[in-house]
Amino acid sequence: MTKRPIVFSLVREQSIFMTAIMSLLTFLAVLAFGIALAIGTGVIRWNAQWDLTATVQIMDTKNTDTVKKIFDENATKIESVTEITTEKMHDLLRPWMSNGGGALENYLPKMYELQFNSTDDLESVQSQIGDRARFLTHAAALKSSTSAGWKMILISSFVLLLTLGAIGICISYIAQNTALLHRRELEILNQIGATDSYVAHQMQIIITKICIMAGAAGFAVAAPVLLLILGTAHSARVGLMAMLGISGWGWLALLMLPVVIIIFAIWITRRTTIKILKND
Repeated sequence: MTKRPIVFSLVREQSIFMTAIMSLLTFLAVLAFGIALAIGTGVIRWNAQWDLTATVQIMDTKNTDTVKKIFDENATKIESVTEITTEKMHDLLRPWMSNGGGALENYLPKMYELQFNSTDDLESVQSQIGDRARFLTHAAALKSSTSAGWKMILISSFVLLLTLGAIGICISYIAQNTALLHRRELEILNQIGATDSYVAHQMQIIITKICIMAGAAGFAVAAPVLLLILGTAHSARVGLMAMLGISGWGWLALLMLPVVIIIFAIWITRRTTIKILKND
């Protein structure tokens, strides 16, 4: 069984340009998607870490015994109670305490850090403490960091959508340009009875080959860059950055993205080519 030859193909300059631009766009798409996944994983880990943790600040020393009694009565609901000593608060407030801030010591509250067994336990103890002390969950205190994480995910997703849009425009332009360059061949194909689907299939074969090479190159460059970003974030050991990561399923999704881009490119090619043929 002989293979049917491709009727026409991209000129060399077009092929090089198409491969280069698709490699770059695939790199940007994988990088944006990978960053979105890494930050999303970090936000989930961040929230899970602090959801059951709270700080109790006793501003009025007369309420200290009452609050401690509540802790004792709810011992089964509290996994751990850690008192934040004056020395620890001095360490936290050292820049202010060491520069004439000795008077500030008189206003330091009695503080406890609590780890609860469940959300219901946390809410139960919070309601019992009431106005006797300030009850602040760590998740609420760090809400701004979580909000910033979600905003970064939205930005990365927006960049991904822009990249996919650029891929669609690029392929559409190449298909139109190729149709103009090979107008004579298209006229001959029409005269001998070739269908629009057959001509579109020829273009799809060309674009598929280019996209496979570009997808492999783009992913091969993007993966080490993502690993470098994650390694840098982990080495910083600072808050949300230290929580960034991509799971096995995340890497599988990243690996599938170039495949999705190839399928998208094939669809755009067919749609654009048939549209041009019908207009002609």
